[in-house]
Amino acid sequence: MSNTTNDATLFTSESVCAGHPDKICDAISDAIVDAALAQDPHSRTGIETVAGANKIALFGEIKTTADINFEKIVRDTVKRLGYTVPAWGFSQESEFSNDIHQQSPEIALGVDRLESANREDEIGAGDQGMMFGYACDDTPELMPLPIVLAHALARRIDEARESGELAWLRPDGKAQVTVRYEGEKPVSIEKVVVAVAHAEDISAEDVRAQVIKSIITPVLAKYKFDVPAGDAITVNGTGLWHIPGPESDAGLTGRKIVVDTYGGYARVGGGAFSGKDPSKVDRSGAYAARYVAKNIVAAGLATKCEVGLAYVIGQPDPLMQTIETFGTATVSEDELYAFKDKLIDTSVKGIIETLDLARPIYSATSAYGHFGDKDLPWEKVVTAA
Repeated sequence: MSNTTNDATLFTSESVCAGHPDKICDAISDAIVDAALAQDPHSRTGIETVAGANKIALFGEIKTTADINFEKIVRDTVKRLGYTVPAWGFSQESEFSNDIHQQSPEIALGVDRLESANREDEIGAGDQGMMFGYACDDTPELMPLPIVLAHALARRIDEARESGELAWLRPDGKAQVTVRYEGEKPVSIEKVVVAVAHAEDISAEDVRAQVIKSIITPVLAKYKFDVPAGDAITVNGTGLWHIPGPESDAGLTGRKIVVDTYGGYARVGGGAFSGKDPSKVDRSGAYAARYVAKNIVAAGLATKCEVGLAYVIGQPDPLMQTIETFGTATVSEDELYAFKDKLIDTSVKGIIETLDLARPIYSATSAYGHFGDKDLPWEKVVTAA
């Protein structure tokens, strides 16, 4: 959400904690992807998780030689995320059902057709669609500041709960940040909104005071911003929040695609990421687009960059490749495309091999966004592309 006041622009992004109902589902789906890829790098997965009051259900498709204990993965993930109290209406003891089926032969045909035509050097895209990647010089992560701050607040909430520093916290929470821009540069934090689930024996006043002191203040200080005063900070807008997770609001894999990407600051593609193996270009294509955009900005070729890709199911190469630098490029358009071509082959196989995606790395992406973590392969900066 953005609006303009005089010569300044406001932009707002939100993030959610790892125990948010949708993120529980993303975590379960990605844990299953990792379990499959750990045993069979050629696994094909499209895993959907649904979490509701005292129920967890798996749907979707899989093609793998891996031996997967789906129920154990589900219950271990729910426990790891902090849902250990059945009285909350959702826990590792919740009712479980598994309706995952074998991958549709019609979908498999699209991916495997090249191999059957003796073109084992190629991999067909697992779906059609368009993907976008974005980078800018707002932050050291080369991400827009509003979503970086929102993710940092959500992560800090989880850290404070898990460490026992704020022992009254319960899993689940949200963070939202409004940034004031002057021209293209962020200059101040206008609003911060935080919602946290908490124990019954702490007052709303103490929740607010401790959230400001232990969560908001250190996060904004890290990025060298002042804490906004007074009613520019909202903590638990309804006054209290005792019951966390799917008892209050059902969860579903892939529903937080804007949180997972750029917080609304840049365009996103048509598909979510979690639960999908890297042949699904919804995921791998978006990672490749971010990789190109980030490296263009890191190399000083532009201060803002959006890369677009589009694919058709069963075909190895993108139908569309675009680079938009919003007038900030320091080199010609031809040089930008030459840089991209040297950096990565954007065929499905080229992306998977360049970024080494056929391995169990996806659980790390299920909370706090898929972009900005320097340890992820699509976040690597190549010094000489």
